[in-house]
Amino acid sequence: MDLADTTAIQQLVVILESMKIIGIDPGTAITGFGVIEIKQGNPSMLDAGVVRTPANTPITERLEEIYDGIKELCELHQPDEASVEKLFFAQNVTTAISVSHARGVVLLALAQANVKIYEYTPLQIKQAITGYGRADKNQIQEMVKLQLKLKQIPKPDDAADALAAALTHAQTTH
Repeated sequence: MDLADTTAIQQLVVILESMKIIGIDPGTAITGFGVIEIKQGNPSMLDAGVVRTPANTPITERLEEIYDGIKELCELHQPDEASVEKLFFAQNVTTAISVSHARGVVLLALAQANVKIYEYTPLQIKQAITGYGRADKNQIQEMVKLQLKLKQIPKPDDAADALAAALTHAQTTH
């Protein structure tokens, strides 16, 4: 075995022992984020919160704030992978378009930070977290709390949803 093989094996051991995943629940007004770390198969929360943008601000400024917020989180936490919730509604076309804009800048910020991106539908997230694809928000939040061994449900809801996305990815791929 040469030095390159040894280095590759050492890097693989580090990856298997610890992995950071950032979950994102995109939105124009509120984009939720949750960062978890998986160590030896056990998830723990590192950070969770939201990027808020003011309602009466032009869309270009709101998108820039979302982009900057996600970029900053990537610099701070150095996630290995990202789990982004897919857009799943089209009842209100205007809302769907603005959420799509937010998703676009989130995906761009993650890609520019060289974070491997995975996407999951709300149904996939509900199924992974609760075992039931029609679970309500309270059931999902309670399971996030239990899986991460938290004392209380993460707030606001968008942060809990982002943590659920990150946990879904951890369960689905690792």
